Amino acid sequence: MILYTFILWLLLPFALLRLWRRSRKDARYGRRWAERLGYGSFLEPGALWVHAVSVGEVRAATPLIRALLQDHPDVRILITTTTLTGAAQVEMLFGDHVRHRFAPFDLPSAVGRFLIRVQPRAAVILETEIWPSLFQALHRAHIPLLLANVRLSDRSYRGYRRFGRLVAATFAIPSVIAAQTQTDLERLQALGAPEKRLHVTGNMKFEVVPTAGLREAAQSLRYGWNDRPVWVAASTHQGEEDIVLDAYASLKTTFPTLLLILVPRHPERFEAVGKLCRQRKFTVAERSLGLPVTDATEILLGDTMGELMLFFAAGDCAFIGGSLVKTGGHNPLEALALGIPTVFGPHMFNFAEIARLTVTAGAGRQIRGPEELSGAIARYLGDREARRAAGCAGEELVRQNQGACARTLALLEPLLRQLPPAREDP
Repeated sequence: MILYTFILWLLLPFALLRLWRRSRKDARYGRRWAERLGYGSFLEPGALWVHAVSVGEVRAATPLIRALLQDHPDVRILITTTTLTGAAQVEMLFGDHVRHRFAPFDLPSAVGRFLIRVQPRAAVILETEIWPSLFQALHRAHIPLLLANVRLSDRSYRGYRRFGRLVAATFAIPSVIAAQTQTDLERLQALGAPEKRLHVTGNMKFEVVPTAGLREAAQSLRYGWNDRPVWVAASTHQGEEDIVLDAYASLKTTFPTLLLILVPRHPERFEAVGKLCRQRKFTVAERSLGLPVTDATEILLGDTMGELMLFFAAGDCAFIGGSLVKTGGHNPLEALALGIPTVFGPHMFNFAEIARLTVTAGAGRQIRGPEELSGAIARYLGDREARRAAGCAGEELVRQNQGACARTLALLEPLLRQLPPAREDP
Protein backbone atom coordinates (compact mmCIF):
# COMPACT_ATOMS: atom_id res chain seq x y z
CA MET A 1 0.00 0.00 0.00
CA ILE A 2 2.88 2.36 0.77
CA LEU A 3 4.46 1.60 -2.62
CA TYR A 4 1.08 2.11 -4.37
CA THR A 5 0.60 5.51 -2.73
CA PHE A 6 4.18 6.53 -3.48
CA ILE A 7 3.71 5.72 -7.17
CA LEU A 8 0.51 7.79 -7.28
CA TRP A 9 2.34 10.75 -5.76
CA LEU A 10 4.97 10.43 -8.48
CA LEU A 11 2.25 10.40 -11.14
CA LEU A 12 0.28 13.32 -9.67
CA PRO A 13 2.25 16.12 -11.46
CA PHE A 14 1.58 14.46 -14.82
CA ALA A 15 -2.14 14.10 -14.00
CA LEU A 16 -2.33 17.78 -13.02
CA LEU A 17 -0.47 18.76 -16.20
CA ARG A 18 -3.02 16.81 -18.22
CA LEU A 19 -5.86 18.63 -16.46
CA TRP A 20 -4.16 21.97 -17.14
CA ARG A 21 -3.82 21.17 -20.83
CA ARG A 22 -7.47 20.20 -21.03
CA SER A 23 -8.49 23.37 -19.20
CA ARG A 24 -6.82 25.42 -21.93
CA LYS A 25 -9.18 23.81 -24.46
CA ASP A 26 -12.23 23.73 -22.21
CA ALA A 27 -12.58 26.17 -19.31
CA ARG A 28 -14.86 23.77 -17.43
CA TYR A 29 -11.82 21.68 -16.52
CA GLY A 30 -10.06 24.72 -15.12
CA ARG A 31 -12.97 25.79 -12.93
CA ARG A 32 -13.26 22.45 -11.16
CA TRP A 33 -9.82 20.86 -11.17
CA ALA A 34 -9.52 21.21 -7.37
CA GLU A 35 -12.29 18.62 -6.94
CA ARG A 36 -9.81 15.98 -8.16
CA LEU A 37 -7.78 16.80 -5.05
CA GLY A 38 -10.80 16.40 -2.78
CA TYR A 39 -11.66 20.09 -2.40
CA GLY A 40 -15.11 21.58 -2.86
CA SER A 41 -17.97 22.92 -0.81
CA PHE A 42 -19.24 21.05 2.24
CA LEU A 43 -22.47 19.16 1.53
CA GLU A 44 -25.18 18.17 3.96
CA PRO A 45 -24.29 14.70 5.34
CA GLY A 46 -26.26 11.64 4.37
CA ALA A 47 -26.29 11.61 0.57
CA LEU A 48 -25.98 8.39 -1.37
CA TRP A 49 -22.80 8.61 -3.38
CA VAL A 50 -22.79 6.93 -6.82
CA HIS A 51 -19.53 6.85 -8.77
CA ALA A 52 -19.73 6.32 -12.54
CA VAL A 53 -16.50 6.91 -14.45
CA SER A 54 -17.80 8.30 -17.72
CA VAL A 55 -20.69 8.27 -20.19
CA GLY A 56 -21.13 4.50 -20.40
CA GLU A 57 -21.21 4.01 -16.65
CA VAL A 58 -23.59 6.95 -16.16
CA ARG A 59 -25.98 5.44 -18.69
CA ALA A 60 -25.72 2.04 -16.99
CA ALA A 61 -26.50 3.63 -13.61
CA THR A 62 -29.42 5.68 -14.94
CA PRO A 63 -32.22 3.12 -14.27
CA LEU A 64 -30.89 2.57 -10.73
CA ILE A 65 -30.67 6.30 -10.00
CA ARG A 66 -34.15 6.95 -11.41
CA ALA A 67 -35.57 4.15 -9.25
CA LEU A 68 -33.86 5.66 -6.19
CA LEU A 69 -35.22 9.14 -6.97
CA GLN A 70 -38.70 7.68 -7.25
CA ASP A 71 -38.67 5.21 -4.36
CA HIS A 72 -36.49 7.20 -1.95
CA PRO A 73 -37.27 10.88 -2.50
CA ASP A 74 -35.82 11.65 0.94
CA VAL A 75 -32.36 10.36 -0.04
CA ARG A 76 -30.15 12.93 -1.73
CA ILE A 77 -27.88 11.59 -4.46
CA LEU A 78 -24.36 12.68 -5.32
CA ILE A 79 -22.87 11.41 -8.58
CA THR A 80 -19.15 11.58 -9.29
CA THR A 81 -17.44 11.04 -12.63
CA THR A 82 -13.85 11.32 -13.77
CA THR A 83 -14.57 12.78 -17.21
CA LEU A 84 -16.19 15.97 -18.40
CA THR A 85 -18.36 14.04 -20.86
CA GLY A 86 -19.63 11.96 -17.94
CA ALA A 87 -20.43 15.18 -16.05
CA ALA A 88 -22.34 16.51 -19.06
CA GLN A 89 -24.29 13.26 -19.23
CA VAL A 90 -25.26 13.57 -15.55
CA GLU A 91 -26.47 17.13 -16.08
CA MET A 92 -28.45 16.21 -19.18
CA LEU A 93 -30.14 13.18 -17.60
CA PHE A 94 -30.82 14.43 -14.07
CA GLY A 95 -30.47 18.21 -13.99
CA ASP A 96 -30.95 19.60 -10.47
CA HIS A 97 -32.28 16.34 -9.06
CA VAL A 98 -28.76 15.21 -8.15
CA ARG A 99 -25.45 16.83 -7.21
CA HIS A 100 -22.29 16.26 -9.22
CA ARG A 101 -18.61 16.26 -8.26
CA PHE A 102 -15.48 15.03 -9.97
CA ALA A 103 -14.05 12.04 -8.16
CA PRO A 104 -10.83 12.60 -6.20
CA PHE A 105 -7.53 11.02 -7.14
CA ASP A 106 -6.87 7.87 -5.11
CA LEU A 107 -4.50 9.58 -2.71
CA PRO A 108 -5.20 9.34 1.04
CA SER A 109 -5.20 13.15 1.47
CA ALA A 110 -7.51 13.77 -1.51
CA VAL A 111 -9.90 10.98 -0.55
CA GLY A 112 -9.93 12.18 3.07
CA ARG A 113 -10.83 15.75 2.08
CA PHE A 114 -13.58 14.48 -0.22
CA LEU A 115 -15.21 12.27 2.42
CA ILE A 116 -15.04 14.99 5.08
CA ARG A 117 -16.84 17.38 2.73
CA VAL A 118 -19.45 14.89 1.51
CA GLN A 119 -20.07 12.44 4.40
CA PRO A 120 -22.16 9.96 2.38
CA ARG A 121 -24.37 7.42 4.11
CA ALA A 122 -23.32 4.79 1.56
CA ALA A 123 -21.28 4.51 -1.63
CA VAL A 124 -22.10 2.73 -4.88
CA ILE A 125 -19.23 2.28 -7.32
CA LEU A 126 -20.01 0.94 -10.78
CA GLU A 127 -18.08 -1.49 -12.93
CA THR A 128 -14.50 -2.41 -11.97
CA GLU A 129 -13.30 0.77 -10.30
CA ILE A 130 -10.91 -0.59 -7.66
CA TRP A 131 -9.22 2.17 -5.63
CA PRO A 132 -7.36 0.91 -2.53
CA SER A 133 -7.00 4.28 -0.74
CA LEU A 134 -10.67 5.11 -1.26
CA PHE A 135 -11.87 1.70 -0.12
CA GLN A 136 -9.75 1.87 3.04
CA ALA A 137 -10.98 5.39 3.82
CA LEU A 138 -14.61 4.27 3.46
CA HIS A 139 -13.90 1.32 5.75
CA ARG A 140 -12.32 3.54 8.43
CA ALA A 141 -15.27 5.95 8.24
CA HIS A 142 -17.77 3.07 8.56
CA ILE A 143 -19.38 4.02 5.25
CA PRO A 144 -20.85 0.90 3.55
CA LEU A 145 -19.76 0.25 -0.01
CA LEU A 146 -21.60 -1.56 -2.79
CA LEU A 147 -19.68 -2.51 -5.92
CA ALA A 148 -22.33 -2.72 -8.63
CA ASN A 149 -22.38 -4.22 -12.11
CA VAL A 150 -18.87 -5.60 -11.65
CA ARG A 151 -17.26 -7.39 -14.56
CA LEU A 152 -13.76 -8.83 -14.72
CA SER A 153 -12.45 -9.68 -18.14
CA ASP A 154 -9.79 -12.36 -18.36
CA ARG A 155 -7.30 -9.61 -19.15
CA SER A 156 -8.27 -7.60 -16.03
CA TYR A 157 -8.28 -10.71 -13.87
CA ARG A 158 -4.75 -11.63 -14.89
CA GLY A 159 -3.64 -8.05 -14.27
CA TYR A 160 -5.10 -7.93 -10.76
CA ARG A 161 -3.49 -11.25 -9.84
CA ARG A 162 -0.06 -9.63 -10.13
CA PHE A 163 -0.89 -7.51 -7.06
CA GLY A 164 -2.36 -10.31 -4.97
CA ARG A 165 -2.04 -8.98 -1.40
CA LEU A 166 -3.13 -5.43 -2.18
CA VAL A 167 -6.04 -6.57 -4.37
CA ALA A 168 -7.18 -9.18 -1.82
CA ALA A 169 -7.17 -6.59 0.97
CA THR A 170 -9.10 -4.14 -1.23
CA PHE A 171 -11.77 -6.65 -2.31
CA ALA A 172 -12.29 -7.66 1.32
CA ILE A 173 -13.66 -4.19 2.16
CA PRO A 174 -16.97 -3.75 0.21
CA SER A 175 -20.13 -4.64 2.11
CA VAL A 176 -21.71 -6.10 -1.04
CA ILE A 177 -20.33 -6.96 -4.48
CA ALA A 178 -22.82 -7.40 -7.33
CA ALA A 179 -21.20 -9.29 -10.20
CA GLN A 180 -22.59 -9.41 -13.72
CA THR A 181 -22.06 -13.15 -14.26
CA GLN A 182 -21.09 -16.32 -12.41
CA THR A 183 -17.69 -16.16 -14.13
CA ASP A 184 -17.15 -12.65 -12.76
CA LEU A 185 -18.14 -13.87 -9.29
CA GLU A 186 -15.66 -16.75 -9.42
CA ARG A 187 -12.85 -14.45 -10.52
CA LEU A 188 -13.67 -11.99 -7.73
CA GLN A 189 -13.64 -14.79 -5.18
CA ALA A 190 -10.27 -16.00 -6.48
CA LEU A 191 -8.92 -12.47 -5.98
CA GLY A 192 -9.96 -12.43 -2.33
CA ALA A 193 -13.55 -11.16 -2.22
CA PRO A 194 -15.49 -12.91 0.61
CA GLU A 195 -17.97 -15.43 -0.79
CA LYS A 196 -20.78 -14.31 1.54
CA ARG A 197 -20.67 -10.78 0.10
CA LEU A 198 -20.79 -11.85 -3.55
CA HIS A 199 -23.99 -11.90 -5.63
CA VAL A 200 -24.77 -12.38 -9.31
CA THR A 201 -27.22 -9.68 -10.42
CA GLY A 202 -26.79 -9.52 -14.20
CA ASN A 203 -25.70 -6.59 -16.31
CA MET A 204 -27.41 -3.25 -15.70
CA LYS A 205 -26.50 -2.15 -19.21
CA PHE A 206 -29.43 -4.30 -20.40
CA GLU A 207 -31.82 -1.97 -18.54
CA VAL A 208 -32.29 0.08 -21.70
CA VAL A 209 -35.75 1.57 -21.99
CA PRO A 210 -36.34 4.03 -24.86
CA THR A 211 -37.72 7.29 -23.52
CA ALA A 212 -41.30 8.28 -24.23
CA GLY A 213 -41.62 9.90 -27.61
CA LEU A 214 -38.21 8.73 -28.87
CA ARG A 215 -39.56 6.74 -31.81
CA GLU A 216 -41.91 9.55 -32.75
CA ALA A 217 -39.00 12.01 -32.66
CA ALA A 218 -36.99 9.67 -34.88
CA GLN A 219 -39.84 9.40 -37.37
CA SER A 220 -40.06 13.18 -37.43
CA LEU A 221 -36.31 13.40 -38.03
CA ARG A 222 -36.53 10.99 -40.96
CA TYR A 223 -39.61 12.63 -42.45
CA GLY A 224 -37.67 14.95 -44.73
CA TRP A 225 -35.18 12.31 -45.84
CA ASN A 226 -37.42 10.82 -48.52
CA ASP A 227 -37.11 7.18 -47.42
CA ARG A 228 -33.34 7.15 -47.84
CA PRO A 229 -31.51 4.19 -46.28
CA VAL A 230 -29.69 5.32 -43.13
CA TRP A 231 -26.50 3.88 -41.65
CA VAL A 232 -25.38 5.01 -38.18
CA ALA A 233 -21.65 4.76 -37.37
CA ALA A 234 -21.60 5.33 -33.61
CA SER A 235 -18.86 6.09 -31.07
CA THR A 236 -16.03 6.04 -33.60
CA HIS A 237 -12.41 6.58 -32.58
CA GLN A 238 -9.43 8.03 -34.37
CA GLY A 239 -8.49 5.70 -37.20
CA GLU A 240 -12.03 4.37 -37.62
CA GLU A 241 -13.54 7.34 -39.46
CA ASP A 242 -11.34 6.71 -42.50
CA ILE A 243 -12.47 3.07 -42.50
CA VAL A 244 -16.11 4.11 -42.22
CA LEU A 245 -15.75 6.65 -45.03
CA ASP A 246 -14.09 4.06 -47.28
CA ALA A 247 -16.98 1.67 -46.60
CA TYR A 248 -19.51 4.45 -47.22
CA ALA A 249 -17.96 5.29 -50.59
CA SER A 250 -18.16 1.62 -51.55
CA LEU A 251 -21.76 1.28 -50.37
CA LYS A 252 -22.80 4.32 -52.41
CA THR A 253 -22.31 2.33 -55.61
CA THR A 254 -25.13 0.00 -54.54
CA PHE A 255 -27.15 2.41 -52.40
CA PRO A 256 -26.68 5.81 -54.11
CA THR A 257 -29.04 7.66 -51.74
CA LEU A 258 -27.48 6.24 -48.55
CA LEU A 259 -27.23 8.71 -45.65
CA LEU A 260 -24.45 8.17 -43.11
CA ILE A 261 -24.91 9.46 -39.57
CA LEU A 262 -21.39 9.66 -38.18
CA VAL A 263 -21.07 10.08 -34.39
CA PRO A 264 -17.51 10.37 -33.01
CA ARG A 265 -17.05 9.12 -29.47
CA HIS A 266 -15.29 12.18 -28.06
CA PRO A 267 -16.63 15.74 -28.42
CA GLU A 268 -13.16 17.22 -28.78
CA ARG A 269 -12.86 15.37 -32.09
CA PHE A 270 -16.11 16.62 -33.66
CA GLU A 271 -14.42 19.43 -35.57
CA ALA A 272 -11.55 17.27 -36.82
CA VAL A 273 -13.93 14.55 -38.04
CA GLY A 274 -16.05 17.12 -39.87
CA LYS A 275 -12.92 18.44 -41.54
CA LEU A 276 -11.89 14.91 -42.53
CA CYS A 277 -15.27 14.27 -44.18
CA ARG A 278 -14.95 17.44 -46.24
CA GLN A 279 -11.38 16.61 -47.22
CA ARG A 280 -12.76 13.33 -48.53
CA LYS A 281 -15.16 15.41 -50.70
CA PHE A 282 -18.36 14.41 -48.88
CA THR A 283 -21.25 16.82 -48.31
CA VAL A 284 -21.70 17.25 -44.55
CA ALA A 285 -24.43 18.71 -42.35
CA GLU A 286 -23.55 19.35 -38.70
CA ARG A 287 -26.33 18.44 -36.32
CA SER A 288 -25.17 21.09 -33.83
CA LEU A 289 -25.76 23.85 -36.39
CA GLY A 290 -29.28 22.68 -37.15
CA LEU A 291 -28.44 22.38 -40.84
CA PRO A 292 -31.12 20.57 -42.86
CA VAL A 293 -30.44 17.17 -44.38
CA THR A 294 -31.15 17.66 -48.06
CA ASP A 295 -31.03 15.16 -50.91
CA ALA A 296 -27.47 16.32 -51.53
CA THR A 297 -26.35 15.68 -47.94
CA GLU A 298 -24.22 12.57 -47.67
CA ILE A 299 -23.17 12.70 -44.03
CA LEU A 300 -25.00 13.98 -40.95
CA LEU A 301 -22.30 14.65 -38.35
CA GLY A 302 -23.65 13.81 -34.88
CA ASP A 303 -21.68 16.52 -33.10
CA THR A 304 -24.11 16.87 -30.18
CA MET A 305 -24.37 15.20 -26.79
CA GLY A 306 -27.20 12.94 -25.70
CA GLU A 307 -28.75 12.22 -29.10
CA LEU A 308 -27.19 8.85 -29.93
CA MET A 309 -30.37 6.90 -29.19
CA LEU A 310 -32.32 9.29 -31.41
CA PHE A 311 -29.86 8.58 -34.22
CA PHE A 312 -30.15 4.83 -33.63
CA ALA A 313 -33.94 5.06 -33.72
CA ALA A 314 -33.73 6.93 -37.04
CA GLY A 315 -31.32 4.40 -38.57
CA ASP A 316 -31.66 1.12 -40.43
CA CYS A 317 -28.46 -0.48 -39.13
CA ALA A 318 -25.49 0.54 -37.02
CA PHE A 319 -21.75 0.10 -36.71
CA ILE A 320 -20.44 0.22 -33.13
CA GLY A 321 -17.08 1.99 -32.93
CA GLY A 322 -14.03 1.34 -30.81
CA SER A 323 -14.06 -2.19 -32.23
CA LEU A 324 -11.91 -1.82 -35.35
CA VAL A 325 -9.17 -0.24 -33.25
CA LYS A 326 -7.90 -1.81 -30.03
CA THR A 327 -10.09 0.28 -27.73
CA GLY A 328 -12.31 -2.57 -26.58
CA GLY A 329 -15.55 -1.59 -28.27
CA HIS A 330 -18.67 0.13 -26.97
CA ASN A 331 -22.10 -0.96 -25.86
CA PRO A 332 -24.42 -2.08 -28.71
CA LEU A 333 -27.45 -2.54 -26.45
CA GLU A 334 -29.00 0.89 -27.08
CA ALA A 335 -29.21 0.06 -30.78
CA LEU A 336 -30.48 -3.47 -30.11
CA ALA A 337 -33.19 -2.22 -27.74
CA LEU A 338 -34.52 -0.11 -30.61
CA GLY A 339 -34.53 -3.02 -33.04
CA ILE A 340 -31.49 -1.83 -34.99
CA PRO A 341 -29.10 -4.55 -36.27
CA THR A 342 -25.49 -3.92 -35.27
CA VAL A 343 -22.10 -4.61 -36.79
CA PHE A 344 -18.89 -4.44 -34.76
CA GLY A 345 -15.25 -5.32 -35.23
CA PRO A 346 -12.98 -7.90 -33.59
CA HIS A 347 -11.88 -5.74 -30.63
CA MET A 348 -14.89 -6.00 -28.31
CA PHE A 349 -13.02 -7.17 -25.20
CA ASN A 350 -14.76 -4.58 -22.98
CA PHE A 351 -18.12 -6.01 -24.04
CA ALA A 352 -17.13 -9.59 -24.87
CA GLU A 353 -20.19 -11.25 -23.32
CA ILE A 354 -22.65 -8.77 -24.86
CA ALA A 355 -20.95 -9.21 -28.25
CA ARG A 356 -21.19 -13.00 -27.95
CA LEU A 357 -24.87 -12.86 -26.99
CA THR A 358 -25.61 -10.46 -29.85
CA VAL A 359 -24.05 -12.71 -32.47
CA THR A 360 -25.57 -15.88 -30.98
CA ALA A 361 -29.04 -14.31 -30.98
CA GLY A 362 -28.68 -13.24 -34.61
CA ALA A 363 -29.04 -9.58 -33.64
CA GLY A 364 -25.76 -8.47 -35.16
CA ARG A 365 -22.54 -9.44 -36.90
CA GLN A 366 -18.93 -9.39 -35.77
CA ILE A 367 -16.50 -8.74 -38.60
CA ARG A 368 -12.83 -9.71 -38.65
CA GLY A 369 -11.49 -6.44 -40.04
CA PRO A 370 -12.12 -3.23 -42.02
CA GLU A 371 -12.38 -5.05 -45.33
CA GLU A 372 -15.61 -6.75 -44.18
CA LEU A 373 -17.43 -3.64 -42.99
CA SER A 374 -19.15 -2.57 -46.22
CA GLY A 375 -20.30 -6.13 -46.95
CA ALA A 376 -21.84 -6.58 -43.49
CA ILE A 377 -23.68 -3.27 -43.69
CA ALA A 378 -24.84 -4.02 -47.26
CA ARG A 379 -26.46 -7.28 -46.12
CA TYR A 380 -28.70 -5.40 -43.71
CA LEU A 381 -29.42 -2.47 -46.00
CA GLY A 382 -30.26 -4.72 -48.93
CA ASP A 383 -32.40 -7.34 -47.18
CA ARG A 384 -35.46 -5.98 -45.40
CA GLU A 385 -36.40 -9.36 -43.94
CA ALA A 386 -32.90 -9.98 -42.54
CA ARG A 387 -32.96 -6.49 -41.06
CA ARG A 388 -36.36 -7.08 -39.46
CA ALA A 389 -35.38 -10.50 -38.06
CA ALA A 390 -32.14 -9.15 -36.56
CA GLY A 391 -34.00 -6.18 -35.08
CA CYS A 392 -36.58 -8.41 -33.40
CA ALA A 393 -33.81 -10.67 -32.07
CA GLY A 394 -32.06 -7.66 -30.56
CA GLU A 395 -35.17 -6.41 -28.81
CA GLU A 396 -35.84 -9.88 -27.41
CA LEU A 397 -32.22 -10.27 -26.26
CA VAL A 398 -32.46 -7.04 -24.25
CA ARG A 399 -35.81 -8.02 -22.71
CA GLN A 400 -34.59 -11.48 -21.65
CA ASN A 401 -31.57 -10.09 -19.80
CA GLN A 402 -33.25 -7.32 -17.83
CA GLY A 403 -33.74 -7.35 -14.06
CA ALA A 404 -30.24 -6.42 -12.85
CA CYS A 405 -31.43 -3.01 -11.66
CA ALA A 406 -34.10 -4.47 -9.37
CA ARG A 407 -31.68 -7.05 -7.97
CA THR A 408 -29.05 -4.39 -7.31
CA LEU A 409 -31.60 -2.11 -5.66
CA ALA A 410 -32.60 -4.96 -3.33
CA LEU A 411 -28.96 -5.29 -2.23
CA LEU A 412 -28.70 -1.54 -1.71
CA GLU A 413 -31.85 -1.14 0.40
CA PRO A 414 -30.29 -2.33 3.72
CA LEU A 415 -27.38 0.08 3.25
CA LEU A 416 -29.75 3.01 2.77
CA ARG A 417 -31.34 2.36 6.17
CA GLN A 418 -28.07 3.04 7.95
CA LEU A 419 -27.58 6.49 9.43
CA PRO A 420 -24.90 8.70 7.90
CA PRO A 421 -21.65 8.92 9.89
CA ALA A 422 -21.03 11.87 12.15
CA ARG A 423 -19.10 14.70 10.52
CA GLU A 424 -15.46 15.05 11.43
CA ASP A 425 -13.61 18.32 11.60
CA PRO A 426 -11.70 19.15 8.43
